[in-house]
Amino acid sequence: MGYRQFNLFENQPPFIPPTEGIKYAGSKLKIIPFIMKIISELLELKTILDGFTGTTRIAQAFAQCGYDTTANDTAVWSETFANCYLKSSKSDAFYQEIIDQLNDLKGYDGWFTEKYGGTVSDTKKPFQIHNTRKLDAIRDEIEKLNLDVVDKSVILTSLVYALDEVDSTLGHYVSYLSKWSPRSFRTMKMKLPKRFKVTSENTVIRNDIFRTIKKNFYDLAYFDPPYGSNNEKMPPSRIRYNSYYHIWTTVILNDRPKLFGKANRREDTKDKVNPSVFEEYRKDTDGCFLAMKALRQLIKDTNAHYLLLSYSSGGRATKQELLDIIASNGKLMRMIEIDYKKNVMANMRWTNAWINTNEKYKEYLFLIEK
Repeated sequence: MGYRQFNLFENQPPFIPPTEGIKYAGSKLKIIPFIMKIISELLELKTILDGFTGTTRIAQAFAQCGYDTTANDTAVWSETFANCYLKSSKSDAFYQEIIDQLNDLKGYDGWFTEKYGGTVSDTKKPFQIHNTRKLDAIRDEIEKLNLDVVDKSVILTSLVYALDEVDSTLGHYVSYLSKWSPRSFRTMKMKLPKRFKVTSENTVIRNDIFRTIKKNFYDLAYFDPPYGSNNEKMPPSRIRYNSYYHIWTTVILNDRPKLFGKANRREDTKDKVNPSVFEEYRKDTDGCFLAMKALRQLIKDTNAHYLLLSYSSGGRATKQELLDIIASNGKLMRMIEIDYKKNVMANMRWTNAWINTNEKYKEYLFLIEK
């Protein structure tokens, strides 16, 4: 197969909906225009599954374009974001009044301050103590409001965003900076999430992806699975997202879990505790990576007309392995390589190696018809 580059928007630019999200290692913010361009060329799409929705940016974009969107993930914080954007329907004024009341609360020393707050002279803490005191007061008050699930999700999303703006990290919570970040000195302030008018029939699911795909049919399923690492010495829990974002889980659940380690991670994020099979670095008795077997099963079992797979060249699979999996489970309609710097897509070479392998972590999209 030949190789050529072309401007993504040389004919007609797609509608690019605005989206929100936390700092996130798996963020697909930059890939949204490419995804929207691809699906805009498919006819008669109505129902779409975002199978590993994460911060829900892609699901937000789908819903704003009028598709009946299902957002699925195993993380409780992801479910909260999805409820906020895909399900909430009350007025901005309703939520703003609650947010204003919470912002006015006087902080105090509580569980979050004890575990995650630090003074100016402390090091390796995710938040300064003036912000964890606010967090303690706000989180306790939210429980007293007796909001329904969707309304509570809007408020908790606002709280997570406020904390994300004042943390002292590189964007994840398995380690913290040795010196306070400039943003950590600011006082956290909750703001109204930038919701949109919901015109589609949307569904939010917190479940294992294999259970979700067995129960439903979709016109299109978009998958951005955890890629794991091509470093075979790295255990899966070091990179999986429930480890990276354990604090958001605790903020949402407010369950004061048992913690371990210097980063005060939740015990349920320990090594070898519920690791994602898609990040699994080990091989089975036949010498096949477990992560690749899971990906093959996912594509095979998905009940959809089209499947759009996002993958990184830094992940476990080689391009040829992905092509083999696709060939045995559907018709490959399109393969593209995304070059963010040049704002172009390129058809991929029919070779075993990734294009431009000297440039790490390029993004690829595979459009499959089943």
